[in-house]
Amino acid sequence: MGAIAGFTVFLGLPVAILRNVSVRAKGFLNSVSIGILLFLVSDVLANAWTTVKDAASSAYAGHSSVPDALLDLTVMLAGLGLGLFMLTAYERRYAKGVAVAAAAERQKVVVSPEEILAVEDSNRGRILLQRQQGAEPLGDPYNLATMIAMSIGLHNFAEGLAIGQSYASGAVALAVLLVIGFAAHNATEGFGIAGPLAASNERPKSTFLVKMGLIAGGPTFLGTVIGSIAASTPTKILFLSLAAGALIYVTLFMYSSGRRQTSNDVMMLGIFIGILAGLLTDLIVSLSGL
Repeated sequence: MGAIAGFTVFLGLPVAILRNVSVRAKGFLNSVSIGILLFLVSDVLANAWTTVKDAASSAYAGHSSVPDALLDLTVMLAGLGLGLFMLTAYERRYAKGVAVAAAAERQKVVVSPEEILAVEDSNRGRILLQRQQGAEPLGDPYNLATMIAMSIGLHNFAEGLAIGQSYASGAVALAVLLVIGFAAHNATEGFGIAGPLAASNERPKSTFLVKMGLIAGGPTFLGTVIGSIAASTPTKILFLSLAAGALIYVTLFMYSSGRRQTSNDVMMLGIFIGILAGLLTDLIVSLSGL
């Protein structure tokens, strides 16, 4: 069930291979992706905050423990901050690797893999050395797609926990309904990952798209397994708030980059359509009684 719910994210990824698209259309695709992410931010925050608020209200009325309510609130705030600063740290390290590669390209100096690894700790530096030809370090679509996939993966892990907990408690019917609802949402999340890639001038390799799908969808399966064994409300809140912080960071960054790609009118139209896609998906699931 967790695999079905998570891997529908692959349905939206083929959009990334679109080519011969105008600059204006690329900006539009990027802004639709922003709209989808904005919907996810509101959805994820609402889920986490509702749980925390209910715990606080119950504790205030004397029906539950005050320390438990404070723990839920602390976990949410910590997760939100960590989600923001986690990607900030990732972006800083990434930018250093690109800066070294770009400087070497300008000076026609060969940078050894060891020098790139010193600031990147991975082979990402060598890949960027081949790709970067004066492009903006923070505007690399592969980096954006990776950050979006990581953010959605955190969100999907929390969804997997919900599926697993429902199954473990004997509410198999509820677990099945959650799978159907999450699967519908994850299909639109795949387009959120593909948007920046479709807006680039380089066709992404299929292996990269598979990797993004696994990063974004795989945690749903993992969360379902863990949730069916042992999980807790603070754990669910933590991953939801982590996802919210990460999604906020990525969304703001994409908006900043998108303003340089197309007009504000086109951006607003794309954002509107992206939010509408998220809302309609959620409405259809709700009207279906899921």
